[in-house]
Amino acid sequence: MAEVLFFHHVQGLTPGVVAFADRLRAAGHVVHTPDLYGGRVFPTIAEGQAFNEAADAPGLAALAASAASDLPAELVYAGISAGVVHAQRLAQTRPGAAGAVLIESCLPVSGEWAIGPWPNGVPVQIHGMADDEIFAGEGDVEAARELVTTVGPTAELFLYPGDRHLFEDSSLASYDPAATELLTARIVDFLGRLPNA
Repeated sequence: MAEVLFFHHVQGLTPGVVAFADRLRAAGHVVHTPDLYGGRVFPTIAEGQAFNEAADAPGLAALAASAASDLPAELVYAGISAGVVHAQRLAQTRPGAAGAVLIESCLPVSGEWAIGPWPNGVPVQIHGMADDEIFAGEGDVEAARELVTTVGPTAELFLYPGDRHLFEDSSLASYDPAATELLTARIVDFLGRLPNA
């Protein structure tokens, strides 16, 4: 059994994000799904981004760190799209990470935008659609390939056919059931291979 801290995407903690976390729970894992938006859910990516960029936006990084603070060090950090920012930052900076699952986003591990080096011994799995204009078109897939090369055999990158963003959220029009089934199976396999899982 793994313990996972799972961060929602830019539209909030939607019913589809909760349903996806429930898939991992059904496989026997403990999954925490903090609501960084305090109950707000946005119907579009643009509206969620506008909320994040507003002058009175909540301090999401601090909220994410707070969500981790009362949990064990040996967490798997996971996130969808914008949630990857928090998952990857914690995986790279909070000692003791057991692993990371990055869905539809990846931050660079070198250069001026990097958080820092990837911690030794922390396995990672990255997922996204091959023609998603956000994941594939904004540099995330290149960052993912660099991360896989850097980490080596304990890093995996999976590209799915299609161009949808937030394809695993069953409450959105972008939902792709077949891709989500495969995504779920791969993450469950990854979690099951971790030490002490």
